[in-house]
Amino acid sequence: MATTLTWLGHAAFRLDTEGGTRVYVDPFLTGNPSCPEGEQEPERCDLVLLTHGHDDHVGDTLAIAERFGCPVVAPVELRGWLSGKGLSEEMGQAPNKGGTVRFAGVRVTLTDANHSSSAYEDGTFVYLGEPCGMVIRPDDGPTIYLAGDTNVFGDMALIRRVYAPDVAVLPIGDHFTMGPEEAAVAAELVGAARVVPSHYGTFPLLTGTPDALRPLLPAGVELLASAPGETLEL
Repeated sequence: MATTLTWLGHAAFRLDTEGGTRVYVDPFLTGNPSCPEGEQEPERCDLVLLTHGHDDHVGDTLAIAERFGCPVVAPVELRGWLSGKGLSEEMGQAPNKGGTVRFAGVRVTLTDANHSSSAYEDGTFVYLGEPCGMVIRPDDGPTIYLAGDTNVFGDMALIRRVYAPDVAVLPIGDHFTMGPEEAAVAAELVGAARVVPSHYGTFPLLTGTPDALRPLLPAGVELLASAPGETLEL
């Protein structure tokens, strides 16, 4: 069984490892206009990973965790906020940047990202710590760098140096994250042989497209663009 990645629209992904672990990343399913109807009710889940606290990323996390009793790994402030919403107060699931945790045969390391992280409650924004990217390393599988919501930044070169990712998941939609021009430079800095675009096509403000990114990528980098619900073999 190969490691596979299924785009669920926007920035939501399902990762299935060779060992059979099923991971949901930023599971914005309900209310996601790009998520196929058949993908809005997960059949199972072994692990949830969150990059930051915006509702289009936290999405269905609480419902999934309650249904399947799975760990939820999130940056420490966000994870603490979620514990006040019903999750366990489990600090082992609450790393910070540079920290690595391991669950269900998958190592997850939080990295930097340039964005924001908050929830809107009672007419005000609640600070939920800094946003993160993450390096996901399944046992016997490829190393995946998932940038989260971010612009390009020079220290992506350090992610290449330390982790040497095989696949980079990069936002391309523009407006709230980098667009295709910056994503192409991010691909150069990260050095992954394959790039999966994310955070585009969901709402009118997100104008970046894979077709705009493709001619800008460094020579030899493969763009793995898929339709929502389509599964890629990594």
